Amino acid sequence: MDKTFQMNKLHSEVNLVEFPFYNNPNGQIINYLTDMDLYKLTMLQAAFELYRDTTVEAKFNHRGTEDLTPYIPEIRRQIALIQRLQFTQDEIAHLQSLPYMKKSFIDYLRIYRLDPNCIQFSVKDGVQDIRYRGTWLGYFLWEIIVLAIVSEVRNRELHSDVTMTNVRKKLFEKINWFKDMKEKHPELKNFKFADNGTRRRFSSKVQDVVIDTLKHEMGEHLVGTSNVYYAKKYNLVPIGTQAHEWFQAHQQLGFRLIDSQKAALDAWVDVYRGQLGIALTDCICMDAFIKDFDLFHGKLFDGVRHDSGCPFEWGRKAIQMYKDLGLDPKTKTLVFSDGLDFEQAVSIFLAFHDEINISFGIGTYLTCDIEGVKAMNNVMKLVRVNGMPVAKLSDSPGKSMCEDEYHVDYMKAIFAYPY
Repeated sequence: MDKTFQMNKLHSEVNLVEFPFYNNPNGQIINYLTDMDLYKLTMLQAAFELYRDTTVEAKFNHRGTEDLTPYIPEIRRQIALIQRLQFTQDEIAHLQSLPYMKKSFIDYLRIYRLDPNCIQFSVKDGVQDIRYRGTWLGYFLWEIIVLAIVSEVRNRELHSDVTMTNVRKKLFEKINWFKDMKEKHPELKNFKFADNGTRRRFSSKVQDVVIDTLKHEMGEHLVGTSNVYYAKKYNLVPIGTQAHEWFQAHQQLGFRLIDSQKAALDAWVDVYRGQLGIALTDCICMDAFIKDFDLFHGKLFDGVRHDSGCPFEWGRKAIQMYKDLGLDPKTKTLVFSDGLDFEQAVSIFLAFHDEINISFGIGTYLTCDIEGVKAMNNVMKLVRVNGMPVAKLSDSPGKSMCEDEYHVDYMKAIFAYPY
């Protein structure tokens, strides 16, 4: 049998069953509120503590030309089903076990509900427009839910014949490629990554199979998953801190725009007191972040996360940033999470592992890389906070998102945006 498709190492009985993923094409896609990236819950807790009265508007954005119109009725139906969900006692118990979750917030989650009426559909310029309008507290979980639902509804329609064989074959090719590279580069024994594939996964079942397989085949290299539900199911560490949303919101939370990044970092420290210490760097751009990230932040945060732009250029800038602050880079961690595959991640690791700790968040490459399937490239970002515009710029101008050109121009001017 071909080495890339050996199944004898699988440890979970579910992975030995052969059937299409959509025997029940009308089934509910999201069945647990913890089927969710951790950073949505950690940001929700921080906003619950600091910004309970904030309102937001968020827009779904498909970075492509695919027409979503045929899928809208089922997307609407799946979103309406979310109203039934609440955190179960088992989910509450799991969240209580996390050291950074506070009792007052856990009590709030016991009564937390999502309102599907806040998700609004329309057509603008012939393109489907999906938005959230409501409180910030009511929005946090919707981002991942909407993205996962859109992806899975579309995949059910276009790729109903995908089976576990399709999924496992590609996955084992990747696993065996990494094992071969590890034989050539023994330093890869320290390679660490987490599953970060909920938002654009092929389906929840695919993510389940992928995480189960990775846990048993990749051993200590898999340090966790961003998905809270699967972290509990497979006894893994839930991974995540904050996203662009946290920094975007601070542009309209009463601070001067020039101070918004520092305000976001300081607010995070106020809530978590040194826990969850990986800071995202590219809501504006890395150069602007470095100007705002002073010695106080350098000491309190464990590291920083890359999500746009050249990872090698960013890595060199991050290491120099710590040196300029008088901090030993070997005491800090760089987390890379921008559209990675194993090949890219290994190249980055080999480039920097001697200078600083390295970890990776790998998403679509693991949970929606199946022969014959083109993964969607969807995001959902804030466009207004308290009725005022906010922007994400990033180190990749193609990822920028804002609906107010004046706000973008103003941000670019005051932060000396280089692109």
